[in-house]
Amino acid sequence: MATLGENLKKIRKAKKMTQKELAQKSGVKQSVISDLETGNAKSTGSILELANALGVTAEELKKGVICELDNNIVPVTTKLIPVLSWVQAGTMTSVEAIDPKNINEWLPPLSSDDPDGCFYLRVVGVSNSPTYLDGDYILVNPSYQVSDLISEDLVVVRSNSDATFKKLVIESDERKYLQALNPNFQPNIIEFEEGMELVGLVIDAFRPLGGSRPKRVRKS
Repeated sequence: MATLGENLKKIRKAKKMTQKELAQKSGVKQSVISDLETGNAKSTGSILELANALGVTAEELKKGVICELDNNIVPVTTKLIPVLSWVQAGTMTSVEAIDPKNINEWLPPLSSDDPDGCFYLRVVGVSNSPTYLDGDYILVNPSYQVSDLISEDLVVVRSNSDATFKKLVIESDERKYLQALNPNFQPNIIEFEEGMELVGLVIDAFRPLGGSRPKRVRKS
């Protein structure tokens, strides 16, 4: 019977991940992964973190279960996207810079073409209701720059470490405003002021147990 280390190595290679990549995604030190794979580990307490990062259960990792596919079938790659807190979004420099141990929730992508580096935020409050309700998840692509944005884009912006989710309005004279989608929310419009930073563009969203929201299509 194969050992845990042999199973770990087999599944890691099947997922086309290096030890370094697995360490970054799981939060488990690369040296620990190496010791597990070579049978030199003194503890197996990192199984759950490694299994989550590999997209398998702890039991599947112990047994070495992976999908055996015919050569003419393209394997499905498991990619999980982190759910950040609004505090993390307000202070982050990049998703990769956040310690995976500080991320409490990971969810699958909404589309196979969702770019790398995206993250989810859970909507809080009523500023954008009823279009986006408290508890909805928005998918944010942080690779955009302010110069890439167009009027009516939905964006996440931070100011003084506080992040907010609003619609961007660009006037004909290039003045920029942030507007709440809820017309009754006050203040409904705030100016995009100097010092505000773009966290990312909202590219998709879904409502738990309520089905996915229509994918946002930008009119460039």
